[in-house]
Amino acid sequence: MPGEAQVAVEAVFREERGLLLASLVRRFGDLDLAEEVTSEAIEAALRHWPAEGVPARPGAWLLTTARRKAVDRLRRDQAYAARLAVLRADAERDEAAPVAEMGGVGELPDERLQLFFTCAHPALAAEARTALTLRCLAGLTTPEVARAFLVPTATMAQRIVRAKKKIREARIPFRVPGPDELPERLPGVLQVVYSVFTEGYAASSGPRLQRLDLAEEAVRLARILHRLLPAEREAAGLLALLLLVHARRGARTGPEGEPVLLEDQDRGLWDRAMIEEGRALVVRALTGGPAGPYGVQAAVAALHDEAADVESTDWAQIVALYDVLLTLTPSPVVAVNRAVAVAMRDGPGAGLALLDALGGEPRLRAYVPYAVARGDLLSRLGRGGEAAVAYREALELAGTEPERAALRRKLGEG
Repeated sequence: MPGEAQVAVEAVFREERGLLLASLVRRFGDLDLAEEVTSEAIEAALRHWPAEGVPARPGAWLLTTARRKAVDRLRRDQAYAARLAVLRADAERDEAAPVAEMGGVGELPDERLQLFFTCAHPALAAEARTALTLRCLAGLTTPEVARAFLVPTATMAQRIVRAKKKIREARIPFRVPGPDELPERLPGVLQVVYSVFTEGYAASSGPRLQRLDLAEEAVRLARILHRLLPAEREAAGLLALLLLVHARRGARTGPEGEPVLLEDQDRGLWDRAMIEEGRALVVRALTGGPAGPYGVQAAVAALHDEAADVESTDWAQIVALYDVLLTLTPSPVVAVNRAVAVAMRDGPGAGLALLDALGGEPRLRAYVPYAVARGDLLSRLGRGGEAAVAYREALELAGTEPERAALRRKLGEG
């Protein structure tokens, strides 16, 4: 029974922690208090469930227990309760506009959407927004968040404390923005989830190319957002993009963890169920109005996933989609991706010309894929000496050991 209780608590914690935390923040108006009593409720479950059995609705049990602990604390600390009352009054004034009802899970009201927008409020620094989302909605511990950001645990703990203090002192409301605010605020929320996935897809440093734990948490968060905002096409586009890219996870690295290029991947290892789900979401993301950036990127990913091999990929359509993406979100990274697609469509010389034209862009000086792409195109053109220079530039910038090992092999040093 102890093992069963442990497994049950862990499952509830992973699947419903954000739901539980959001409900408590909504009720009491304080993120610190909500986190503390959530942890105390988990500890209580680990004490009681082994002896009494796992309840039929474990999430509801945890919510009830956490609420009681919060009420007990507020009764003991009247000054703290008074401060929370002020925050709650402010929040209620901000909630004058009705918010569409969200679907619930079991007996718990689903208020995670409000927590998403609180954690991703533009008043917070970008790194704080992502850290809070990982801590509160993905359920990562502070040490786990610190590892994701490659900083000491103490540094991350201070960062999270400052972010919570900012929420409290600036009286950032715990609510979904109104219809007039949503178009401005939603991209920030989506960007936070995308940033989590990006670090999981291609780790910035460390012994592994992929951080599958982070990538999978990002997919889970994107699923929650899409479920809570089913009418938002860019939420569908983000989920589609993550699914279509994450579907290739099993083929992206070799036996020793080395990176495997798209053209060399065993497409039989791709997750076809995930690809089909992503393709259906692409249709939803691109239907009913102008395309958004995530929907366009998802369409590019779908073209890759649908092709039998690199040669049969519809590179002309991919170039056209990158043209659209450049109008939506002009960026040197998008321009690099477009140049690589042009190289596949028109030959390495055409792609290299476009990459060289971007050489003065400061943001590309530390961007490993730019140097690697130049090296690969120079190599295809038979310009081995110049390719070696580009690969050495990439080697100096590469953050993970698998990337460095692959570049050393390209240089004949592996």
